[in-house]
Amino acid sequence: MKKWLSLLFSLSFVLFLTACGGGSDDNKLVIGATNVPHAEILEEAKPLLEEKGIELEIETFTDYVLPNQALESKDLDANYFQHIQYFEGQKKDHEYDFVNAGGIHFEPIGIYSKKYKTLDELPDKAKVILSSSVADHGRVLSLLEKEGLITLKDGVDKESATIEDIAENKKNLDFDPNYEAKLLPEIYDNGEGDIVIINSNYAMEYGINPIEDSIALEDTENNPYINIIAVRSEDESKEEIKTLVEVLHSKEIQDWILEKYNGAVVPVTE
Repeated sequence: MKKWLSLLFSLSFVLFLTACGGGSDDNKLVIGATNVPHAEILEEAKPLLEEKGIELEIETFTDYVLPNQALESKDLDANYFQHIQYFEGQKKDHEYDFVNAGGIHFEPIGIYSKKYKTLDELPDKAKVILSSSVADHGRVLSLLEKEGLITLKDGVDKESATIEDIAENKKNLDFDPNYEAKLLPEIYDNGEGDIVIINSNYAMEYGINPIEDSIALEDTENNPYINIIAVRSEDESKEEIKTLVEVLHSKEIQDWILEKYNGAVVPVTE
């Protein structure tokens, strides 16, 4: 009887450990991603990863805060939603021990308007609605400078420029940087503001075509705002992570991105 009780106890203990994660599958990756294009790209990569013995589970998010929190708490093995500049800012602000496992693509940010067909038509004191994410302000201002609407102060790092770094505001643009990035497509669709500056992922998710619908679009050559796979530093050398990045850099995935998004998402290889 004691033998049976001992065996039963041992079996129960093993089952308990398994339920608590003691029997986790080393060949499974749980990746956090925003819906478009990140989760779509990962879905396309799933079969290629399966061929290499890796099961991919995708957790989707609708904001830019929770994916990093989930990565830190180890609910995710990696995330794929943010560009390098946002990633570095989040690491500094929250002391995340994360590393960039590889750059995958970039999404040119666009200027949209329901009122005007060109930027030349903008009136004096036109209202400019943009994201509250300071990590995107530098690229927004660089785009406006390229289009001849503003001039930034000499010596300013354009990637980290803020509204306070504007030296000349030729049309006295009225900047309103008080909106969550995910709300901007709806704000544009409602005709608010004179121009709305929208990240391409949120534009596409809302059904807006960055190539056809924008009145100005960020350069696609030498664009530094590369979206990356982020992992905890302890997992940087995991073979599953390296394989994930290799698959996302493969010609098959890169060709699919080019065909699927027609220039609204541009793949990179590092």
